[in-house]
Formats: sequence, C-alpha cells, structure tokens
Amino acid sequence: MPWYLWLLAASALGAVEFFTLTLVFGLLAGAALVAAVVAGIGIGLLGQIVAFLVAAGVGLVVLRPVAMRYVATQPLARDGSDALIGRRAEVVQEVTGSHGLIKLSGEDWSARALDESLVIPVGALVDVMEIEGATAIVYPRELLP
Repeated sequence: MPWYLWLLAASALGAVEFFTLTLVFGLLAGAALVAAVVAGIGIGLLGQIVAFLVAAGVGLVVLRPVAMRYVATQPLARDGSDALIGRRAEVVQEVTGSHGLIKLSGEDWSARALDESLVIPVGALVDVMEIEGATAIVYPRELLP
C-alpha cells in the first residue's frame, strides 16, 4: 500500500476528529501517519498494518485515558468580572434595589441589592451574587433587622 494512501486516511480521520472531538479518530489519524512513515521507508503491507495496529493500540489504550483524565480535572478558571462573583465586599454608600456603592477588591463598584426590597447600610458586609456590566448585584452576609 503506498504511503500517500495512509496520508489520505490520516487526513480523513483527522477531519472526523475535528467534528467529533472524541480523541479516538485523532489517535487513529496519528497511527495512520506512523503507517505512512513505515510505508515510506519501504516496509511491506503486513509491516504497515502491524505498525498501524500497534500505534493505534498504544494511543487508544495508553494515551487516551491519560488525556481524558487530564481534560476532566482541569479547574475552571474564572477571569475578569466573573472572578468577583462570590467575593465579599463592604458597603461604602447605602445599597438599595436601584443603586449604591461597595468596596470590592480594593475598588469602588456601583451596586444594587439582589432583593429590591432590601436597604443595606454603610459598613455592612455583602456577597457579590452576580455582575451586570459595571454593577455588582449583592446580598448581605447577615440579614438585617
């Protein structure tokens, strides 16, 4: 089997991997590349098939479980304003359902109460529940009397 047929198979498998993202077809594409190299150096069809099967087996049995475990354990990194959700802040100017000001991560942020009926006094500690644009939606750490 000529080496360029293995390259064609590798390309097709790579395209399938692109659409499925299972890591199976990508590893098979890599195995087809190994078989293409074996074919390119002049080894016969049986050697090419053995090389393909060995490379595919190593990829699917050894590499894929390690890669899948790595992907599954990646921590979700929050950045930007999303990283502020869940943080504690101090009220600098009384916070109501429509306006207010808090000190969050060393900066002043406009804020409004999550519960529109609440009025949160100056000095109270609040939790940031969400961020809408440049406004923090907050809830008091302790319910007010």
